[in-house]
Amino acid sequence: MDRLVGIDYGRRRTGLAVSDPLRIFAAALDTVDSAKLIDYLKNYTEKETIERFVVGWPVNMDGSPSEAQADVDAFLKVLAKAFPGIPVSLEDERFTSVLAHQVMIDGGMKAKDRRDKKSVDRISAAIILQSYMDRTSGAVFAVNPDSVPESLSRNKTKRRK
Repeated sequence: MDRLVGIDYGRRRTGLAVSDPLRIFAAALDTVDSAKLIDYLKNYTEKETIERFVVGWPVNMDGSPSEAQADVDAFLKVLAKAFPGIPVSLEDERFTSVLAHQVMIDGGMKAKDRRDKKSVDRISAAIILQSYMDRTSGAVFAVNPDSVPESLSRNKTKRRK
């Protein structure tokens, strides 16, 4: 199956993520200088078949356009011109940076490594892409807390100090 590419576009750098071929999960791919993004994507599409780009859409909490939306709009025009045969979907990117930091904390990443904005950008792209896939797949995955083995329960794991 073809892959989806998630894009967390920024004025200076852009986080990228890619779906697995079955579109079950999104994985952080890379962080690229935004000026070199189209070249990177052209190189990537030579190796992989991409069905769709999913671009983070920056909006304010009230749903109004954010300052960054003008930058994303300009990028969308360049992306459409460079890849006319690949459709683009927009996905709300509110809270992705906060969620990315939480993922890094939960994953045990050291504070020094969490300050690397490149990591935040690529994880944010993965969150954007995963959100799109979850929303469009129609599947809902839920875990019954009673089915989690006691050995894996948060109640039994030691907290780091």
